[in-house]
Amino acid sequence: MLLFSGKDKPAARYEQVKLYITERIETGEWGVGQRLPSESELVERLGVSRMTVHRALRELSVDGLVTRAQGVGTFVAEPPKRVELLELRDIAEDIASNGHTHTTRIITLDTIRADANLATTFEQRPGARLFHSVIVHYEDDTPLQVEERFVSPHFAPHYPEQDFTETHPHRHLNAIARPEEIEHVVFAVTPNADICDLLELDEPEACLQLMRRTWVEGRVVMKGIFTYSGSRFSFVGRYRP
Repeated sequence: MLLFSGKDKPAARYEQVKLYITERIETGEWGVGQRLPSESELVERLGVSRMTVHRALRELSVDGLVTRAQGVGTFVAEPPKRVELLELRDIAEDIASNGHTHTTRIITLDTIRADANLATTFEQRPGARLFHSVIVHYEDDTPLQVEERFVSPHFAPHYPEQDFTETHPHRHLNAIARPEEIEHVVFAVTPNADICDLLELDEPEACLQLMRRTWVEGRVVMKGIFTYSGSRFSFVGRYRP
């Protein structure tokens, strides 16, 4: 199961429309403040219904990627403000420290071929091998986090052999070498059907999504995408100015 690689197109039509728009915003083809094609233009261009386009734009507005002005149009929004997260603890340790029981469910632990986006991230050619895992972390019986990781085989050659019901990917990777550099970016997102199912959400709700990249010896060795139910989890940072 590939949740966020970008290789597999979403099945639902409105998700395909969202991806079409998001890709053009992320690549800079549609810049901040630029007016998007009208709903009618998108219907004609993409061959979908007006209701499908309307739902996609509504969800992108909730996600903060676009702003909508009635009678005027839809525009690319200013990117969200970015703040530094000083530290993110191992989720297993975090759950245990609160007096709860941590368990995991392994959804996927396999080897994939990098698509163009992942190849760029890892500075590899498209088709290069990457290890891939999807794991759900539970606090007692409640799913708290869906963790998707892409890992360089050169850095962690034994990653697929690990029993991640007994240990944690974070611990395994840190035991090889601690990261020299870490990047964290947090988004508010509308979860897709797979995430809703894994987090056992009866209805889609705003989720927090953390994207993490780690570097060792100047090269990206891991990309992680961590998704949390917005009603069950929050990020907190404390520091001295």
